[in-house]
Amino acid sequence: MPYVRVWIHLVWTTKNKTPLLRKEIRGNAFRHMRDNAAAKGIFLDCINGVADHVHALVSLRADMTIAKTVQLLKGEAAHWINKERVAPHHFQWQEEYYAASVSDRAVEIVRRYIKRQEEHHREKSWEEECRMLFGAGDGNTGSTS
Repeated sequence: MPYVRVWIHLVWTTKNKTPLLRKEIRGNAFRHMRDNAAAKGIFLDCINGVADHVHALVSLRADMTIAKTVQLLKGEAAHWINKERVAPHHFQWQEEYYAASVSDRAVEIVRRYIKRQEEHHREKSWEEECRMLFGAGDGNTGSTS
């Protein structure tokens, strides 16, 4: 069996950046995403976000693509949120997402960044975060799920 250690920082938004991930539902939603990831053999190291987007740090298996990992995480989460009716309206994710590789040396930095999302977004807007992450102010990552 191959030994693979590939860290990926993922970011995705709610459809039209609608702020449906209210603080009171995020904990349960993220817990559900962790459980779902574990059930599907996805190593979800950490996950956090704010009302309109999510950050996650995952380690890919040798047989798992980034696209499949994101599809499994986002799809099941949206299904669960709608089934449980925890969002005030029908819940959807934006198709696009951001994915970047993370070196072993940077894993702890990314973990801290993800864990501090609420604090971070009191200081920086989505547009500023986009410029920092992928050099664009419009939030269009160019990747699709």
